[in-house]
Amino acid sequence: MMHLITGGSASGKSAYAEAQAVTLAKACEGRLIYIATMEPFGTEGQARVEKHRRQRQGKGFETVERYRNLSGLTWESAEKMKKPVVLLECMSNLAANELFEAGGTDEEVIHRITEGIRRLQKQTEHLIIVTNEVFSDGNDYPEETKRYIRLQGSVNHWLGNQADIVTEVVFGIPVPVKPAERKKGKEGQAGNETA
Repeated sequence: MMHLITGGSASGKSAYAEAQAVTLAKACEGRLIYIATMEPFGTEGQARVEKHRRQRQGKGFETVERYRNLSGLTWESAEKMKKPVVLLECMSNLAANELFEAGGTDEEVIHRITEGIRRLQKQTEHLIIVTNEVFSDGNDYPEETKRYIRLQGSVNHWLGNQADIVTEVVFGIPVPVKPAERKKGKEGQAGNETA
């Protein structure tokens, strides 16, 4: 199951995503892995990383720092049959790292990202991905930034189509954009929503 969580800066999406991951890991009694994609450049970047570390402290997360090349990321579960719950935070940083550090055409960058997500899905019970809504912060950007925004939009669009659930967090309030499919009962009636 893949859950995409989006929202603007400081919307509360990270706290919501962490709560979802912790709840799912407890329910399936699996490992809880946090994939950190932000390289802590400068004082501001380090402060953001430290804030997120404090926020998830004591919640049972195993942190894996992975700034690019998701396809190369693998792990083995202590119990081979149990797949972990994974929270990837955040797609916007990963996309920037892939674009500006790894390089390549837009198609190559998008392929690396989507292939990495596909491989992660095969290794996880639940995959939660946090991304940013990057289209409402202005419109007069340098060409490199416009390229990044277009690429991030393409990745977000693909993720939204692939995800089982999409939630936008607005002012700390989760708003379902693509709710989980309802299971059909014996008579074809919709049943309870799946998480």
